[in-house]
Amino acid sequence: MLFNASRPGWLLQQMRCLIGKWGVMLLCLSAGCGYQFTVEGPGPVVGGSAGLVAQGPPVRLVFPVLKNNSFEPNLEFKYTRYVRQALQSVGSAEFVEDASADFVMEGAILGISLRSLAFTRTQTQESRVTVRVLLRVKDRKTGKVRWSQTGTSTAEFFVGATSTSDSERGLQFNRVLQDRAVEQAGQQVAADLADQFLGAQGQGVFDRNGKTMVPTPVSDVDEFPETSAPYGDLSPPGSQMP
Repeated sequence: MLFNASRPGWLLQQMRCLIGKWGVMLLCLSAGCGYQFTVEGPGPVVGGSAGLVAQGPPVRLVFPVLKNNSFEPNLEFKYTRYVRQALQSVGSAEFVEDASADFVMEGAILGISLRSLAFTRTQTQESRVTVRVLLRVKDRKTGKVRWSQTGTSTAEFFVGATSTSDSERGLQFNRVLQDRAVEQAGQQVAADLADQFLGAQGQGVFDRNGKTMVPTPVSDVDEFPETSAPYGDLSPPGSQMP
């Protein structure tokens, strides 16, 4: 564009033209002007990479209730549910009736221990729950063990102070915290075992002529022994808490 100083009207007209063009461009950008911006892919996952998911068909299993070798009554029903949910969430297992199952999954809560991490002379302030769970998968027709794995998980919790005048209520509240830690450890160990199961499935362990993967000692597989310390209370030695 050439500048002509002898024609101020022409200059004003050119400036108006440029302003008009820029106004149209800004209007198009604000309105979208027919263009769309999209983001493809799953995007970032908070806390780490996305969870693993089974690629092939799920393994058809019959899964009875876990054996409970701990001192905590009825815990086997919760832990069995945790394992089922963890396996189903990754799509690696389908739980069916015995007649239509290809494999039998069985297992046991080997033990639960409670350890004091911080305490005074009279009371525990922080504790850690440790759980051990064993799972094994056998061919329903041959009874051969195809896969076996032991999982261990922990959960910590802080213990509230208990005064002499209200010690019963304090103990009840601490017991709730302890039970919650046991549940959290059970959910974590179930998720870990589900990941191990999914890895074995990806390696063809559960194929018709799949190889056997039994990293767990034979004594644990056959006997389901209790291998952890008894399920303790919340007090250090010499304290007044029961």
